[in-house]
Amino acid sequence: MTEFTHRLTRDLEPVLLLQDPSQKISAYHDMPYAIFRYDPTEELQLRIAVSGLQTRLENKGKRVTRISLADCLTRALQTEAELQDWFELEKQFGAAKAVEDIHSLLAERVPLVDLVADLMPRDPDPKRDVALIVRTGALFPVYRTFSLLEQLKGRVTVPTILFYPGVLDGAAGLRFMGVLNAEHNYRPKIF
Repeated sequence: MTEFTHRLTRDLEPVLLLQDPSQKISAYHDMPYAIFRYDPTEELQLRIAVSGLQTRLENKGKRVTRISLADCLTRALQTEAELQDWFELEKQFGAAKAVEDIHSLLAERVPLVDLVADLMPRDPDPKRDVALIVRTGALFPVYRTFSLLEQLKGRVTVPTILFYPGVLDGAAGLRFMGVLNAEHNYRPKIF
């Protein structure tokens, strides 16, 4: 058993199985979400573990919604051009320009927060529903999850876990993909 699977089954899963997990997820009523951190090199193992977690939660009566940030990114990109066209633009103008353009797309023209909020459970029941946000690494290096979590404040009503590929930096700092400078202002609980 890896370190993250131990934390997933020992620390996170029992909280999500509570009758009302909200208070153990977050101290903020308008932010019922937390972060589950894992090493970016363990992405494939994490996907398998999340599938197992989803099955166990559903077997215990929870209604699980899984939101892929990779799918959200693809959907946003395709609103303006075919994926191949985005690759061609990067070849022509460089990676820095591509990162800037995609960040602008996700921040302004097709806001990532709206895409995620639209995928949250319909008729949400905070005692029954759980949302799992996965494939966060797909946003690297174009969009930091700190922005997404801050913008979701007040728009999420069910216990939600963002699976975060990164490195812990101090008690509450996270370095996205273990590369970017640490963001120390995360208010959600980090599992």
